Amino acid sequence: MKRMLSLRLRAALGALLVGMAVLPAAPEAGAATRKKATVVKPVKQQATVKKKALAPTARAPKAALLPSSSRSRAGRVDAGARGAGGATRALALAGVAAGGAALAQAHDDAPGVDGLRLHSNAVLVMDADTQAVLLGKNDDAVLPIASITKLMTAIVVVDAGLPMDEVLTITEDDVDRLKGSGSRLAVGTRLTRAEALHLALMASENRAAHALGRTYPGGVDAFVAAMNNKAAELGLTQTRFAEPTGLSSDNRSSPRDLARLVAQASARPALRQWTTSPEYELADGRRVLHYRNSNKLVRESDWDILVQKTGYIREAGRCVAMQVRLAGRNIIMVLMNAGNSAARWADAEQLLRWLEKSLPSHHAGGVAPRL
Repeated sequence: MKRMLSLRLRAALGALLVGMAVLPAAPEAGAATRKKATVVKPVKQQATVKKKALAPTARAPKAALLPSSSRSRAGRVDAGARGAGGATRALALAGVAAGGAALAQAHDDAPGVDGLRLHSNAVLVMDADTQAVLLGKNDDAVLPIASITKLMTAIVVVDAGLPMDEVLTITEDDVDRLKGSGSRLAVGTRLTRAEALHLALMASENRAAHALGRTYPGGVDAFVAAMNNKAAELGLTQTRFAEPTGLSSDNRSSPRDLARLVAQASARPALRQWTTSPEYELADGRRVLHYRNSNKLVRESDWDILVQKTGYIREAGRCVAMQVRLAGRNIIMVLMNAGNSAARWADAEQLLRWLEKSLPSHHAGGVAPRL
């Protein structure tokens, strides 16, 4: 009996010892379970917060709309974020998109050279004496030149040695059938070749310019051939002419070629005088016609403009080419394809002020700023 009691005590003691060994493990497992639940719950809350934060970001510019460098960067971020979960990946892509949009905006708002913000799509500023380019923007672009054409019209007439006092008569052939532009030179008006040149250059009178070409030996076709031959002679390799007024968009050139054309016009004293007179009166026998210079800066400013010509047709936009005397230097400026007249003159005055400030410290041979 004692033996049986001893066996029972041993069994009970063994059970007690086993229970004591198990009891410490149970609370640890419970703590692990509680810890796991505590960790999971904040993660779920964090994911919810991220979804809320991403909602407005979803309207950010898509990576496909970014510059190529930003798109490739977005691709690399996306590839690297695949293991981090959809929310993290989306957040990374949104950051790249926002950065790309900011860079694009910064480029659009970039002030350019010394704060210059030019509206004209093609620009060249050059020292006429040294041929040094002081500033350029798309200066090799070949574009319609509108009435800047009339500089070449005048050069061909003057170089041909035709009599300036010969009387020309405006005819039906001089009426604009291409653009339908008006003119105060009625059919039958008589004026000298010098007067026709004066009106063509200072007031951009189309009938006067056409009459100059029509009365050239051989007529308009011979005159246009002479214009293109003169362009080749002067090295204007990007310049072509189709008629003498500039009404045709087939009259085309680049800012670089037009700068050379302006220099050639400036070398002829009569052209300097005719292009820069603020006003002119023509007595046509019935009345006196009062003309004003088409260049606002000639009429309304104190800039020392030596030679100039404006231009406009729809295909060319607003243009101007001129030579000015500034800081003791002869500077040629060509502005092409501005959206409107106000933009053209704003560009011209901005450049003149920039030149006035920068020319004294500019040394020939430096790298020309690019816009």
